[in-house]
Amino acid sequence: MTFSEALKRPENTPYDRLKALGIKLPDAPPPIANFVTHVQEGKLLFLSGQGPTEGNGRQHTGKVGAEVSAEAAYGHARLTGINLIAVMHAALGDLGRVRRVVKLLGMVNAAPDFADHPSVINGCSDLFIDVFGESGIHARSAVGQGSLPGQITVEIEAIVAID
Repeated sequence: MTFSEALKRPENTPYDRLKALGIKLPDAPPPIANFVTHVQEGKLLFLSGQGPTEGNGRQHTGKVGAEVSAEAAYGHARLTGINLIAVMHAALGDLGRVRRVVKLLGMVNAAPDFADHPSVINGCSDLFIDVFGESGIHARSAVGQGSLPGQITVEIEAIVAID
């Protein structure tokens, strides 16, 4: 059995999968302006945009396709995904309540001629599939932006169906 197959076994919880990936969830990053990190409406959890913020508060910044490589930005999108999962955990108390990741909107602070936005946002998408298995497969948009708050490299928001 491969590592990927082991992660998708039904007896593994999202917490087991995070541990297998060597990921310790940070505290959910606080909002940076006048909004909340999430809103629950019925069986949907709407997650505000998160960025590539390290546990010590450091944010990854720069233009992807100029001073930041697509490969580095993929890692930033993965880190952003970890922060989104931390918000899910804080909001729900148990990641086992995630029934399905429905949709992601990924924004890349891109140089004007950068064209590989989907590969960057795959950093978050790949993580969600590794952590939530089939329930992590989602619809998605990946777009380029002229700038993002604080010049962060990526910002990603999510809609999640919950039990």
